[in-house]
Amino acid sequence: MMRIDVLTLFPEMCEGVFGTSILGKAREKGIVSLNAVNFRDFSGNKHNSVDDTPYGGGGGMVLKPDPIFAAVEHVLAVPGNQKKPRIILMCPQGQTYTQQMAEELAQEEHLIFICGHYEGYDERIREHLVTDELSIGDYVLTGGELPALTVIDSIVRLQPGALGNETSAVTDSFSTGLLEYPHYTRPAEFRGWKVPDILLSGHHANIEVWRREQALQRTLERRPDLLETAELTVKDKTALERLKRSSSNTL
Repeated sequence: MMRIDVLTLFPEMCEGVFGTSILGKAREKGIVSLNAVNFRDFSGNKHNSVDDTPYGGGGGMVLKPDPIFAAVEHVLAVPGNQKKPRIILMCPQGQTYTQQMAEELAQEEHLIFICGHYEGYDERIREHLVTDELSIGDYVLTGGELPALTVIDSIVRLQPGALGNETSAVTDSFSTGLLEYPHYTRPAEFRGWKVPDILLSGHHANIEVWRREQALQRTLERRPDLLETAELTVKDKTALERLKRSSSNTL
């Protein structure tokens, strides 16, 4: 069973998500252990303060190293923890998170997420405690909880048994290096808009070809940068050149 611990000042933000949807079901099935730890409990002072003014002056407050280190050490002392975990700092300065990172982290036995608030972290947390720094985008949020929960959701859904359909995660956007092809369901016609005939044909080989070309086209139109690193077959490249010619002819 995978174990995930989130160090936060607001555990209630996590517990609601941990008990809902895919995360909640995975937790109930024993696929993953999800735990929110309030690092204020490890402040070590009578005021329970976990932050202080920065040395050298400046605005804002900085999270102190001692409660963070103490909270991590508490988590590591829990019986059953064998392998050294990845300790992840959610931070705007971190590496931008991708689906490939989700697939990598999904292989780990134990992950610890550190969610900060205020102006930032004492640099000694970065230098001597964490193994990874992650960002979910080039913007700043109030705290690290929402980014951590986003990352956790993307990891848990990759665990065997977490999804009802095991092929869903494989065909998701970014998992193949491309954006996902369009989906349709009943009714076959809605307000004059019809489902493509190929999807009603029952010819699964032709449907797979169509879906692949649709994924290529959607990626070309919306995220052409992904094509630079996507693993493309000879057929993919041929189809892509045809799609590019078709696109240029319609301009």
